[in-house]
Amino acid sequence: MPSAKNPPTMIWMRDRTTRTRPVVTEEKIVRAAIEIADAEGLEALSMRRLAAEMGSGTTSLYRHVASKDELFELMVDTIIGEEPLPPPSDDWRAELAQLARRQRAVLLRHPWLAQQAARYPALGPNVIARADHQLGLVSRVTGDPTVAAMVVTTLNTHVLGAVSAELAELEVQRRTGMTEDEWRDWVGGYVRQVVESGRYPHFTRRVLEADDPDPASRFEFGLECLLTGIEAALRG
Repeated sequence: MPSAKNPPTMIWMRDRTTRTRPVVTEEKIVRAAIEIADAEGLEALSMRRLAAEMGSGTTSLYRHVASKDELFELMVDTIIGEEPLPPPSDDWRAELAQLARRQRAVLLRHPWLAQQAARYPALGPNVIARADHQLGLVSRVTGDPTVAAMVVTTLNTHVLGAVSAELAELEVQRRTGMTEDEWRDWVGGYVRQVVESGRYPHFTRRVLEADDPDPASRFEFGLECLLTGIEAALRG
């Protein structure tokens, strides 16, 4: 994050056109950075590593991006731009649900993206176009721009939270080397002690009687609850 006292000009406000055909281009830099982040996480991404992957010097990269923050901004906007906006329909609720599902799929394809989105918001043209589309859908039901913005924020927060929890489960499996079934076996003895203590009746019912839905089902349940509540609030 640039310093608030003397922030540099945002990358989106600079002229990024080139009059020559350089070997190293902004597009190639961003694509290579995304590949590294997808494969190894953001921690593995540095300007030096990126230059090595591209067979270039770091100076060549800095001609296009001034910092890692600018690079992250470009990476996020590139990925968001790859996902087309759904065609308009008469069902604003169904369109919002479709956008939420697509957002979840994008975040799962690029696990580092949820981490980056939680740090600070991106403001590239593709990100803004997506936000404008979401706001337009909600504006069909409410003329209050503050309410429309809160609805969009609420839905995006659900997507980000659900995906972050899903990725955390996958990270535990990766770190421990255990499958989900192996993890259940590992904690099984302790959970039995908790159940047999009789001190936690509701937790016991959860363990013994409740189904264990998969992440997609949990996501859809939360999304349906949110949309139903939002619709009731907007039409109330």
